[in-house]
Amino acid sequence: MRERLSPEPGTLLEHVSVAVLGIDGRDRICFWGPGARDLFGHDEAALTQPVDLLFDQREPGPGPPGTPVGTYLADQGRTRGYWRGRLPVRHRDGSVFDCGFRVFTITGVDGGTVVMALASRSAELDRVKTNLAFVDALFDSCPIGLVQLDEDLRYTHLNRVLADMDGITVEEHIGRRMPDVMAPRDPAGLERLLRGVAEHGRSVVGHLVPVRHAEEERVRSLSLFPLSRAIGTPAGIGGVVIDVTDREAALVEAAESRARLELLDRATARIGTTLDVGVTAGELVEAAVPDFADAAVVELVDWKNEPEIFDPALPLTTRRIASGTVLPPPAGELVGGVDTVQYPPGSSIHRMLRTGRPIAVPVDSDFLTSTVLREDRTRVLLESGLSGLLIAPLIARGTVQGLTVFGRSAARLPFTEQDLRLAAELSARAALCLDNARLYTRVQDISLTLQRALLPTSLATGPYVEIAHRYVPGSHVSLVGGDWYDAINVPGGRVALVVGDVMGHGVPAAAAMGSLRITARTLARSGPDPSELLAELDVSAQEAGIELATCLYIDYDPGTGRARIASAGHPPLLVRSPDGRVETVGDIPGVPLGVGGHPFHTTEITLPDGAVLALYTDGLVETRDRGIDEGVAAAAAVLGSATDGLEETADHLLFQLLHGPPGDDTVLVLARVRHRRGR
Repeated sequence: MRERLSPEPGTLLEHVSVAVLGIDGRDRICFWGPGARDLFGHDEAALTQPVDLLFDQREPGPGPPGTPVGTYLADQGRTRGYWRGRLPVRHRDGSVFDCGFRVFTITGVDGGTVVMALASRSAELDRVKTNLAFVDALFDSCPIGLVQLDEDLRYTHLNRVLADMDGITVEEHIGRRMPDVMAPRDPAGLERLLRGVAEHGRSVVGHLVPVRHAEEERVRSLSLFPLSRAIGTPAGIGGVVIDVTDREAALVEAAESRARLELLDRATARIGTTLDVGVTAGELVEAAVPDFADAAVVELVDWKNEPEIFDPALPLTTRRIASGTVLPPPAGELVGGVDTVQYPPGSSIHRMLRTGRPIAVPVDSDFLTSTVLREDRTRVLLESGLSGLLIAPLIARGTVQGLTVFGRSAARLPFTEQDLRLAAELSARAALCLDNARLYTRVQDISLTLQRALLPTSLATGPYVEIAHRYVPGSHVSLVGGDWYDAINVPGGRVALVVGDVMGHGVPAAAAMGSLRITARTLARSGPDPSELLAELDVSAQEAGIELATCLYIDYDPGTGRARIASAGHPPLLVRSPDGRVETVGDIPGVPLGVGGHPFHTTEITLPDGAVLALYTDGLVETRDRGIDEGVAAAAAVLGSATDGLEETADHLLFQLLHGPPGDDTVLVLARVRHRRGR
């Protein structure tokens, strides 16, 4: 037998090294375990050696005179069946020390008997016995509460002091969960504390836990530490529990104040990370639940007219934009089951808004009668488990934005004056963030309205030019920019295609873009040469203070299939022939508009019948990780492989070239040109 048995963590074998050896009928060693090698210093060569090899023969043994110690040990096992005692042994290095022995006989497969001996250093055994005696005495006589919990937070061992503290016997504790017996003010908080110790090994010293005992509020100090258990099972918990109500009442209030400040600090960091009203409201709910309340909702007032003045004599309609709860059903239906809520005059909401200060109200018949209009919502509220509500206004810059409602169940203490002050601070900060988001939304709506007004609502159509177009705003905050496009019917049955890009973002770029687009459309209708049109646009840009803008202008004649092209520093035109070949028309000179002092040139090419032209701005082909030449090549490859219609091809180009929202505005215009027959 050469297998080594490793002790499981938490057993005595983990703290006391045990040697196992076997003695045959001739008092020779017939089994030599790894522990024996560690204890006595002899390797496997000890096998078949007399067992007296292990003992100090210079001192008389406990047996009859002249009896070797090893022989005496083996005889005790054979004659008594089981024997224990202490004997001096000699290590291979010559040192002598006491060992405790346990010997017993076993019968082998051949019918013979073998004396098995278990040996440990006496000093180690004494240390463990002393520790066990200390623990027993501690649990019997310690004047403070001692407890041991298993991995499910159930009592496995406790002393009478803790049992008296809880008001039930030791036996009534065993098998029950600590959060259930202790009746803490915040069961979920105690649960998280215990789980942190059991699952993550985080020791806790002097944690204050308010509890409700015999209709009285008490305070206990918990010091907890993880206990190692057998292999394959989670760790349990050991702890010390002290009732510190009388001398720690002030510390409890200090702890609650710190908790409120920590909640306020966390909320300040979490609320207002974006300029999205819904996200901001959701951040307020997440900051409050479950640390401050069991449920919360945020509602915005649905003002019908400016200047958004609250009239307590009128009903108040709100939109619920965020909600959350940790309570079981039907609480989820209560907080999230409606989009629009109406409160009648005289409601608790009206009373709160008249003063502009938070109020705490119980969920009772008066509240239900004055505030909840719908009978089905009354039923759900009564069944939700909520026993008290804290209602706080969302007021910023003198405007009532809405309200937030926090709810607690009967398992938690009612809202206090300190909670009202905390809710007022939370709501004030959230209201400012919501107002910023609201103002941003208004600016965004104005910007998008301007963008839509400045871009064409419809493009020139006809039997000889089929067009698909896309505009994708960049991911910058303003969502508007200076990219533009147009298709214009010009004299002689021709069609002009134009794409431009004013450098920059925001309303100024959009306004400059609108000016250039309208000017280009006006000039195009007189049918000038493309280079002359760009020259006029250049003058207009300089007069308008536009420092830099690019433009690509194409004048297509279906009767001849010829196209005249002029560029003001714009990315090149792509032309796909019906056979799938794609050419880049990029050798057209030209400087951007607004620079001045440089002429523009017109290039004329012949387009095959059915050719597809791709006009675009640099947002399509240029990114931080990809240069414009590489992007143009990628666009040409995608365009050349496309076999669908123009609309599908436009979507495919955007999908292949834009990985997520573009960093810059992007315009794409695809035009399939046809020749006019019969001329």
